[in-house]
Amino acid sequence: MLRRKPTRLELKLDDIEEFESVRKELGGRRKQRDEAEAAAGGEEAAALALGTEHKSREQLINERIGYKPQPKAGGRTAHFGTFEF
Repeated sequence: MLRRKPTRLELKLDDIEEFESVRKELGGRRKQRDEAEAAAGGEEAAALALGTEHKSREQLINERIGYKPQPKAGGRTAHFGTFEF
């Protein structure tokens, strides 16, 4: 393996200003998202506290991550499609 001298990177004032503006923008987005989640979480917690929804822990997790389990079909035909032996 050939070695070379390390490359020197120079940070310019424009780069620093661009970084700060992007960081502030992302921070503002994060703050808005956190506020929206807190408001939605408060409503969801209130609904659960009232007992209007009785869901298992597994159902709540599946709903949160967007997983919709499909029922498993039993028998041999499920493994081989429409072929029957």
